[in-house]
Amino acid sequence: MSAKPAETLHVDGHEIGITRPEKVLFPRDGITKGDVVRYYQRISQWMLPHITGRPIAMQRYPDGIGEPGFFQKAAAPYYPGWIPIVTVPKAGGTVRHVICNDAATLVYLANQACITPHVWLSQADELRLPDQMVFDLDPSTEDFAAVIGAAHMLKDVLAEIELPAYVKATGSRGLHVVVPLERHADFDSVRGFARQIAAMVVNRDPAAFTMEQYKNKRRGRLFLDTNRNAYAQTIVATYALRARDGAPVAVPLDWAELRQKNFRPDQVTLHTIFDRLEKIEDPWKNFRRHATTLESARKRLERFHAA
Repeated sequence: MSAKPAETLHVDGHEIGITRPEKVLFPRDGITKGDVVRYYQRISQWMLPHITGRPIAMQRYPDGIGEPGFFQKAAAPYYPGWIPIVTVPKAGGTVRHVICNDAATLVYLANQACITPHVWLSQADELRLPDQMVFDLDPSTEDFAAVIGAAHMLKDVLAEIELPAYVKATGSRGLHVVVPLERHADFDSVRGFARQIAAMVVNRDPAAFTMEQYKNKRRGRLFLDTNRNAYAQTIVATYALRARDGAPVAVPLDWAELRQKNFRPDQVTLHTIFDRLEKIEDPWKNFRRHATTLESARKRLERFHAA
């Protein structure tokens, strides 16, 4: 038997019952499910351009972040009919994923204690053609300076072959460097190209960076992870909350911010994000306008290697 809603929100023409809004999901900070619901309702105008049309995997914590959470990919049968669903092929069958195109869906998922939505790198109408290429920089130590160094080196390499580079703090320990793409190349092609770029960075400083998959072979070097560039892989959604003390946000950055003293990838939180958005323009506001293809960049990369 489902819990009786304590309040009802009217969002995008839908009535959404919020159950147990007083339930504390972030024990150290006293942040409740109601706080999380209101956050996603308010952040939707900035968040939706980055997640609309994409299959979502939900990271849920029904008992709060102090207890084990779980990932849920499949949409539950009881989800309301107004939430878009896409049936995604997978090995041995299919999965019915939620598509989040509006604030109402964000609010509904937050009421399911979905603290962190994770999204595909492709959209539902072209599942096998990614519209972004991602480099995941997640340190194996607490040396965040190495992450910043890798991000700037990636930016420089991408600039040499005339590809745009955007950077995002994951809200956890690392950074994502992202290239917006037009939807022409499949995941295998994009991942192969990303590996070439990562290899260039490693070759410039092999003592600091590695592409070694096995942690016990990295010897303290930063892993340049290109594995997210694959069918059905996900990344944390832009502006999503993370299930960590303080409720940090996965936030788009201006590159200059990485040069600030004591910068940390989890420093923007549920409590500070809206002050930030009032003071500075969204650094990813024009992200999709700079989408590019890899064809010309691949030719420039070949000339670079030849030289």
